Amino acid sequence: MLELKNITKVVGAETHIYPTDLVLQRGSLNVLLGPTLSGKTSLMRLMAGLDRPTTGTIIFDGKDVTGVRVQDRSVAMVYQQFINYPAMTVYENIASPMRISGKDKATIDREVRKAAELMKLTPYLERLPLNLSGGQQQRTALARAIVKNASLVLLDEPLANLDYKLREELREELPKLFAAAGSIFVYATTEPTEALLLGGHTATMNRGRISQFGPTISVYRKPADIVTAQTFADPPLNTIDLVKSGNGFEREGVAVLPVPSHLSALADGPYTVAFHPHHLSLASPHATAAMLKARVNISEIAGSESFIHVDCAGTRWVMLEHGIHDLDENTAIDLFVDTRHLMVFSADGRAIGHDGPAGQGA
Repeated sequence: MLELKNITKVVGAETHIYPTDLVLQRGSLNVLLGPTLSGKTSLMRLMAGLDRPTTGTIIFDGKDVTGVRVQDRSVAMVYQQFINYPAMTVYENIASPMRISGKDKATIDREVRKAAELMKLTPYLERLPLNLSGGQQQRTALARAIVKNASLVLLDEPLANLDYKLREELREELPKLFAAAGSIFVYATTEPTEALLLGGHTATMNRGRISQFGPTISVYRKPADIVTAQTFADPPLNTIDLVKSGNGFEREGVAVLPVPSHLSALADGPYTVAFHPHHLSLASPHATAAMLKARVNISEIAGSESFIHVDCAGTRWVMLEHGIHDLDENTAIDLFVDTRHLMVFSADGRAIGHDGPAGQGA
């Protein structure tokens, strides 16, 4: 078990990590999800022992390892920008951690070839890294992390440089490999979709703080605050500041949205109402959907999906629709909000009313 107890990291006048507590269990998959510069890499470096926290304690399997060097820990780390030994073949790069730990020749050969097969590297084992593509070099670094059989495996956006098909395969296979070994598996990503595909547990990060940690699907469906909801949204979360008055949410005295039944007990007053782009549509998805008038800003066609940016109720939203919808700029349209999935946040950003249907479904 890895425990971070009130750790911080301050560099000069900048705070990279604010006071953080986190417990990660052996055999677990843990995703750090957040935008660039949210603190994911800084936190992983503290976990690994590459950096020492300014304050706080790091405990691994009951032992204080706060000041223990990374060389003296059972840690494997792979960055988005791959690191390999340029003078060694792919085979020797993968074998290097096992040679250092004194494994016998037969074991090294078996594990190298097993990892190479998983990473689609078998034809390249005798090549030097400089004779590989970027994706092949990244796969070499991943294979080296696999054979190290470390207790703590830290992957910092490791699949970003790989092609789509291999990325999808590894998203499925890597967690199984490390979980079977009883390792603690930590995976950093900027992509909410990747966090959902990986599953496990997710810690959402923003500006050096963890806003929420828990089972991935639960954090997505039931964000504790608006920061978490926005971190776990791609395309960006649609939001609007409204005032609840009786059975409706109003803006400047004009009704915008009905109050759904699961929020009927909500006190009157100002709130931020939010929903995901796929809960906004051109056709009514459900009897409880609310129709609104909008005007198109731009349509973006992405294969079998369309992102339609609109002006509605005095704010800008984005709608994710299946199929091709090439709508002209300034076109007036009717759109529908699925009120079953409304999220409501108080003035201080805390989520309200998660016990009802808004916390259910995708």
